[in-house]
Amino acid sequence: MDITGFWANPSIWGIGLALIFGAVWLASLAPLNWRSPWLWLIFVVGAILFPITITWIQVPLQNLTNGWLVNQLGLDTYQSLLLLTGIPAILLSSLVQEGAKLIPPVIYWWRKGRDIDPKLGLSIGAMAGAGFGLFEAQWLHNAIFAAGWGWDWLDLYGVMALAGFWERFFIIAFHIGSCALAGWGLAKGWGWQFYLLASCLHFLLNYMVILSVTQILTAFQIEIVIALVASILFGVVLWLRWRRRFIWAEAVV
Repeated sequence: MDITGFWANPSIWGIGLALIFGAVWLASLAPLNWRSPWLWLIFVVGAILFPITITWIQVPLQNLTNGWLVNQLGLDTYQSLLLLTGIPAILLSSLVQEGAKLIPPVIYWWRKGRDIDPKLGLSIGAMAGAGFGLFEAQWLHNAIFAAGWGWDWLDLYGVMALAGFWERFFIIAFHIGSCALAGWGLAKGWGWQFYLLASCLHFLLNYMVILSVTQILTAFQIEIVIALVASILFGVVLWLRWRRRFIWAEAVV
């Protein structure tokens, strides 16, 4: 996979939508120290890690894994058992992406003597996840517009013409939420446990691809599942971010 492909067909609309989607989710979390340069540096690093991670780590590992399985089982058997044979590649993508997103929080946590406030860990994770998710979103948005997307698609495909944008809106929320949760866990001293939790949630979303290919779920059903999982995860992160404020307010009343 050529890394330059992630910058192919740039579109103001594709990039703009990604930025708007990310701003909506980040605004609700209001990460600490908005004006701090290091917080935005983490965002940029998160964005840079996306193409590097996908091109140089995830795709090669997936190709090796799938190639080995096909050689061992044969193509027909591999395809007939896709619900099982698809698991290793999906699991690899989840572990690699969540690990890449967690690199900036881990570096910051390590430099601070492995002692940071959980809310700070959450904020750092949110910014790293936002950078990662926004870069992915602009790439896919640009591909949609390059394919000729227009309002006439609504007449042809109905509401599913908006599925690509709907999905990215919630996938950005997931990237922010999963890394924020992992960053919070890291600050609490549960780094690897929350990394695995985030990876398992990521696996659940990525496995929707297999369920789509095997026609177990329709495209519409998959979009609903993605929205539900991302919303629930982000709801948990919101609670972790703001819970003390609410408790304090109740005590004052």
